[in-house]
Parts: sequence; C-alpha cells; structure tokens
Amino acid sequence: MKIGIIGAGNIGGNLTRRLTALGHDVSVANSRGPHTLTALAEETGATPVPVREAARGAEVVVITIPLKAVPDLPPGLLDEAADGVAVIDTGNYYPRQRDGRIAGIEDDGLTESRWTERHLGHPVIKAFNGTYAQDILDRPRPADAPDRLALPVAGDDDAAKSRVRALIDALGFDTVDAGGLDDSWRQQPDTPVYGLRAGVEAVTKALSEASPERKPEFRG
Repeated sequence: MKIGIIGAGNIGGNLTRRLTALGHDVSVANSRGPHTLTALAEETGATPVPVREAARGAEVVVITIPLKAVPDLPPGLLDEAADGVAVIDTGNYYPRQRDGRIAGIEDDGLTESRWTERHLGHPVIKAFNGTYAQDILDRPRPADAPDRLALPVAGDDDAAKSRVRALIDALGFDTVDAGGLDDSWRQQPDTPVYGLRAGVEAVTKALSEASPERKPEFRG
C-alpha cells in the first residue's frame, strides 16, 4: 500500500521502519521539513516529503504528532488521498506536560480523537496511542504466538478500521475492537489499557475497566 506518515518522532519513525520493511511505499513528513529526514529516508527507503504532500495518493495516513499541533496541519491535507483512505490517529492529550488546555476536550467532552477528527474533516481510527515505540521494532510476533501483544483500535468507519487492524496484524500484533470513536476514552492516558503489554484477553478486560473520569493531572 501507499502510506503517508505525518510525524517522525518515536512512533512515526519506527512505523516508517517497519512498514517499509514490509514492502509498503511510505512517504514521511514532519514539521521541520524533508531535509531533516534524510537519515531516516536513507535507512528505510521512505520518501521524505512536505506535510502537505504526505497524504497524496495514500491508502493509509498516520497522524502521529503532538495534539496541540493538529490545528496547524495544512487545510485540505487529505484532499488528494486515495478514495476511502484510512486515517490513523496516535495522539494523546497531555494538558499539563505539553498541549495546554484544549476547550473542545475539556468543555465539550470530546474524546481526543473525535477532536482531531473534527479538525481533519475526515474519520479517524485511534490506534498505537498507548504503544511503546520500541515495541513496534522489538515485540512483533507471529499469529497465535502465546506472547503476542494486542493493541486496542477504536473508530466509527468499519472499513477503515478493518484495514487498520489488518495492517497491525501484518506488523505482528493482535488487535481488540475498542468500539467507536466516542468510546476511545477507554484507551486514553491513565486508563488500564494505556501502555499495557498483554494479549487479547487482558486488553479486552482492561478496556472494560476504564473510567471516563479524567484525573486532575490529566485535566487542563
């Protein structure tokens, strides 16, 4: 597939490494410009591009940037993506550590990914937000391996969700359907599943034990 990755930090960089190794055509962008991605491009064979071009022709687009930077993405970012593009949002809301107070989340009660979706004007699938970046490189396992990790995946677009889950399976991880995007609070920071290294059964249980109440340290 043609895949665009916006954000070349720990998650974005390691997804670039794994997805190119699987044979996908990956374009990668960051806020500092393609010239800063030369080393990653040489290592992986990915194509460094400006942010506005990252989604061009892409069947999957990964948005893996600080939440506060989402409103700064170029308008019409997804206009030239492939029909039915699946957009993965890996974002988390850290109001005190990084993002500042976001009214749509705090006052309107939007989940982090619903807020991101509204800025993008396109449905998103929430995945990888609670995954350790190094696990993307170190912890893939074959299907049915007893120590295979499972990742929660939330979203409203069933076709896009299926594509994302299949991609995660190809990366070497199981998935658990975490419900629609309005249910994605179950995998936000400080929930039982966030950062959990476990299989399908434990991840499913952790999702069911989540509380929608944000602790004070995760409120702006």
